[in-house]
Amino acid sequence: MTSTPPLYALAQHTVGRYLNQFWHPTVTGLDHLPETGGAILAANHLSVADQLFLGIVTPRHVAFWAKAEYFRSPGPRGRLTRLITSGMGAIPVERGNGRAALAAFDAAVPVLRRGGLVAIFPEGTRSPDGRLYRGRSGTVRLANQAGVPIIPVGIRGTDRVRPRGARFPRRHPISITFGPAIPVHIQAPADVRRLTDTLMATIQSLTAQEYVPHYART
Repeated sequence: MTSTPPLYALAQHTVGRYLNQFWHPTVTGLDHLPETGGAILAANHLSVADQLFLGIVTPRHVAFWAKAEYFRSPGPRGRLTRLITSGMGAIPVERGNGRAALAAFDAAVPVLRRGGLVAIFPEGTRSPDGRLYRGRSGTVRLANQAGVPIIPVGIRGTDRVRPRGARFPRRHPISITFGPAIPVHIQAPADVRRLTDTLMATIQSLTAQEYVPHYART
């Protein structure tokens, strides 16, 4: 099992404590989260706040994705950005084509094999209207490559924390539900799509969102 980076632990006790006290997110299903070992947390994506709330309610360190530029920004401000991003245990993502995305997934494999948790939003982007969109298959492929299960996560209410056009965050009920682990064993190419659809159906059961059978626009 990987250890929690000191900066991440500090953020949990400062920013995390504030968010918990102000919003009081409701958390259920934490018994589905393994105490040790690697796993992918696969959640719906409503808001930029999803990462914050998923991070503070999960008792283990969660590795999120961050733009690769954050790891090599120049100047004093860039140095601070690199310190924070690296100190939080983030995984660098190069912006670009599919090959760049594959490289990002390759960077996540060692984290998972060392027993870490990695968060992924299978929709690939935030929902533009609150509905749940078709999942991209990368989550299942990564789980298969790393040999870890997928923990489906349903997030509700974060899109109301800071609606489009709002200048400041608002108080609104937030709930995060962890579902039973989905083991991943790919024996044929069709298994990838089948397991991805199973994952999205499970997330939908946790969120009660309307499902849209096509990809959300990035």
